Amino acid sequence: MRIYEPNDPTYQALKGSNIELTVTILNNQLQSLTDAAAATDWVQKNVQAYVPDIKFKYIAVGNEVRPGDTETQYLLPAIQNIHNAIVAANLQGQIKVSTAIDTTLVDSTSAFPPSAGRYSDAAKSFITPVIDFLASNGAPLLVNVYPYFSYTSDPANINLAYALFTSDGITTPDGVKYQNLFDALLDAQYSALEKANAPNVEIVVSESGWPSEGSNVATLQNAATFYQNLINHVKGTTGTPKRPGKAIETYLFAMFDENTKGGDEVEKHFGLFSPNKQPKYQLTF
Repeated sequence: MRIYEPNDPTYQALKGSNIELTVTILNNQLQSLTDAAAATDWVQKNVQAYVPDIKFKYIAVGNEVRPGDTETQYLLPAIQNIHNAIVAANLQGQIKVSTAIDTTLVDSTSAFPPSAGRYSDAAKSFITPVIDFLASNGAPLLVNVYPYFSYTSDPANINLAYALFTSDGITTPDGVKYQNLFDALLDAQYSALEKANAPNVEIVVSESGWPSEGSNVATLQNAATFYQNLINHVKGTTGTPKRPGKAIETYLFAMFDENTKGGDEVEKHFGLFSPNKQPKYQLTF
């Protein structure tokens, strides 16, 4: 399970459940955590106070920090300070500290074929030191992967079935067969890691989903198809062409529709459940 900021009622519900938890630190908190004492305090209050009743797995320091954001300058120091606080608490064997990025840090002109994936010049300056840190500490990079947004940004060149895991796949110009857009997006990220001299850094898909309302392809049927096929795919052992033969650790976004969320209408409809707690889909895990 992943939550986007510490939440005591959620923590209380998870106690003793054995459910592994990823906790996110919001971008507006990063600047304060460049102070080591503040990071130690954060870990004591939001992690140590609940161990061992809760099984913390990852701390995502920042979510989708992008080039041009003021938070880019605070990202690495905050990650380092939270990591040091985890080590001081002797929890480094259990909890990995990372950050969650979106797929746009890979230059869009290089994302296809996936083997050409590389970080944009604008992203490189702040993400490369973070990746070096992850590599030296054996931590994964968390990536939010959304075939929906890739498809809707280029429907003329991307087949809907390819985005929904229901096509026969495509063969890229370099001769690699891709069955679905999810794998292609993921492998472009692995290619970027290789070019950043971090071929051994694993990727955890920290968000993926499909909205059920708000656009012509955001339907209940498409969303149900995407989620079920995604579950089946990531649990299987096909992996991706770049990382074959292994399951892909993946978080579905999201548990509930966010009916009060701002932005585009689709942003309110990514839930597996409606706000009234009724399931929108019958999914099998």
